[in-house]
Amino acid sequence: MTVVIENAHVVTVSGAEHPGGHIVVEGDRITAVGPGPAPAVGGERIDGTGCLATPGLVNTHHHLYQWASQGFAPDATLFEWLKTLYRPWSKMDAEVVAGAATAGLAWLAKSGCTTTTDHHYIFPKGRGDLFAAEIDAAREVGVRFHPCRGSMDLGASRGGLPPDEIVEDLDTILAATAAAIDAHHDASPGSMLRVAVAPCSPFSVTRDLLVQSATLARDKGVRLHTHLAETLDEEDFTRREFGQTPVEYMETLGWLGEDVWLAHCVHLHDDDVKRLADTGTGTAHCPSSNARLGSGIARVSHLLAAGAPVGLGVDGAASAEFVPLAGEIRQALYMQRARYGPRALTARQALEIATLGGARCLGRADEIGSLEPGKLADVALWRVDGFHAAADDPVLAFAYGATPPLERLLVGGATVVRGDELVTVAQDEAGRRGAAAHRRLMALAREVL
Repeated sequence: MTVVIENAHVVTVSGAEHPGGHIVVEGDRITAVGPGPAPAVGGERIDGTGCLATPGLVNTHHHLYQWASQGFAPDATLFEWLKTLYRPWSKMDAEVVAGAATAGLAWLAKSGCTTTTDHHYIFPKGRGDLFAAEIDAAREVGVRFHPCRGSMDLGASRGGLPPDEIVEDLDTILAATAAAIDAHHDASPGSMLRVAVAPCSPFSVTRDLLVQSATLARDKGVRLHTHLAETLDEEDFTRREFGQTPVEYMETLGWLGEDVWLAHCVHLHDDDVKRLADTGTGTAHCPSSNARLGSGIARVSHLLAAGAPVGLGVDGAASAEFVPLAGEIRQALYMQRARYGPRALTARQALEIATLGGARCLGRADEIGSLEPGKLADVALWRVDGFHAAADDPVLAFAYGATPPLERLLVGGATVVRGDELVTVAQDEAGRRGAAAHRRLMALAREVL
């Protein structure tokens, strides 16, 4: 099918901007982008007058199951919050994950997200196939999905943070992770589904798990992901246990490189910034979650200046309640400026983090993240007329203000949102499934709450 968007302000991110420009999509690929009227071709024609066209947004860090546990420990630090939530999470099942993932993915699509990751690292025994449940939800909503098979093997009795009943043993983790890759990973061009390997964090996994996970991922040709340097508590832990900063520790284990992206990286030293840049290691910046938990403000402007890949993430819905991905563009922009001054990050840099930067983190900058002929037709069309038209620059109107209505969202040329309404899954139904997942988890977890 051919889709033509015309008369829009087209921001390619990778280069030129075209006021009153056009985009032509044939099948799942962009075939033309440029100024002025579109070529005379058939297919659906979308009048983008009053609209801003951007690449689809890329979410580089999430925990979809957390949609079912929002609002807990609202004034806690990260470690306090985790200790509150580990036990109810230990009771979730595939039905909870399916409902939570449907709502969370629908919410992302409504905020312009065409590609998202998910970091799922808790697998209670006998509760169904939780990993498959979220994959099925992504397929139904219609977004490009990079689920990360997470894991924890360092329980409290061995010096870790999580309770023993929610960790797995090393052999189980490695076997289940390999099986998830074999069953679901699609490395083909234009793939809608790619799997990554993702031990949870330095304070919840052993050295052996980190080392063997890296070996497994590289043997299978998939990417690596984990949390790192999120709080000062974490740095205290790694210095006490290993005599190193979190980044130094991960470097000794082979966990820096172009096939790795790390969530948060709030507390980095100058040498850490250089290490990440020199190795091409990506960072998933989650400004709202870092603020909600009081973790701090990541050194995004320093990472960008050093040449390190930086993407944007909403993080789990229980540490960044109801946060839209598009809203994180504004949050990232303003938090960098609050800490480092008004020139620390521009609106266009913030948009690039949310698109091409995220694509770099996921190893897909050749396919997504910018509007160019030959790339996948992942396109967001935003209405910046009405109130937003009071600003002459539609990119500033988009980045600085409240997120404008989403006129159309294409994922691989297929419409997922039209007229600010989700069309792949009934929007109200997606919300009801999320609420039902919350009620089910609370019922299952009643004994530990």
